[in-house]
Amino acid sequence: MVSAFIMIKTAAGKSEELLAAVRDAEGITEAHIVAGQYDIIGEATGTEVYDIMQSVSGHVRDLDGVADTRTYICLE
Repeated sequence: MVSAFIMIKTAAGKSEELLAAVRDAEGITEAHIVAGQYDIIGEATGTEVYDIMQSVSGHVRDLDGVADTRTYICLE
C-alpha cells in the first residue's frame, strides 16, 4: 500500500466548498482545511504510486476552484 499527502491551493473563498468534493474523490481517505500556504491537505492511498497520481490528476485537480496541488509520496 502506498500513501501520499496532497497539498491543495484553492481559489479565494472556495476551501469549504471544495472540502466535501476532495473527501469524496476516489483514493482520498482524509482531507482537512488548514492554515498556511495551502488550503486543504488530503491523504490518499493506493496499491501503487500510479493509483495516487491518477486520483490527483483525474479527480482532484479537475475540481472547479482548485488552483494548484503538490503531492508528496510517503517513503515509509
